[in-house]
Amino acid sequence: MKPVHALGPEIAYQSDEFLASDAARPIRILAEYLEPLEAFRRARLHDTIVFFGSARLSPDGPFGRYYDEARELARLITVWARTLSTRAQRFVICSGGGGGIMEAANRGAADGGGRSVGLNISLPHEQRPNPYISADLSFEFHYFFMRKLWFAHLARGLVVFPGGFGTLDELTEILTLAQTKKLATRIPVLLYGRAYWNEIINFEALARHGMISPEDLTLFEYVDQPEEAFQRLRTALEPVQEIEAPAFAHSRTAASEPR
Repeated sequence: MKPVHALGPEIAYQSDEFLASDAARPIRILAEYLEPLEAFRRARLHDTIVFFGSARLSPDGPFGRYYDEARELARLITVWARTLSTRAQRFVICSGGGGGIMEAANRGAADGGGRSVGLNISLPHEQRPNPYISADLSFEFHYFFMRKLWFAHLARGLVVFPGGFGTLDELTEILTLAQTKKLATRIPVLLYGRAYWNEIINFEALARHGMISPEDLTLFEYVDQPEEAFQRLRTALEPVQEIEAPAFAHSRTAASEPR
């Protein structure tokens, strides 16, 4: 039986039982949008460079070079971003918050003296936020789709290191948004490790069979070195305009349509 307080029934938004119920699912979903939104506003964080990649890659493993190179690339981006003349925080490193490539990205940002974002997801195998995420920019998600929204919403560049199902899911999500022009601006998408990606996905075959258009092959580029990836990103992002407000301060696209 629902408890009745001395002054009347319990207020709904103070009821843990109600907030955990099926009826309150829309409220929980909305909370996973509003909490990061407020944190990014407080931090004056304008946009991000997103790193995707496997949580299973460690610096001591057989593919440890990818960890080291993700760390170095994140450092290069962070050092450059800190030289920009803008009151807002620009091109902040953002990862999925866990280990492997995600950890390397956040660690590289810390090496460069900058802050970074971690969008962690609650999983049965207990993925834990890595220790290099900025404390006020570390988030825990229950809903995959809300986590994906925040990956895409502020992204101004994407670097995808070798990974498994999760990485493939995240990559194809961004490529689909780019292909269908659902992103407010086109972002550079870099597939890091040409040999890996050419073996895993035959993009040319998709175009040859008519499953994608030939021009869709221009939605991404391959890179193999941190400096090469950094220069590709920098070329795509410059010139950098002076901006004070976060990118989501106004909720309309250039075409004045709600997003």
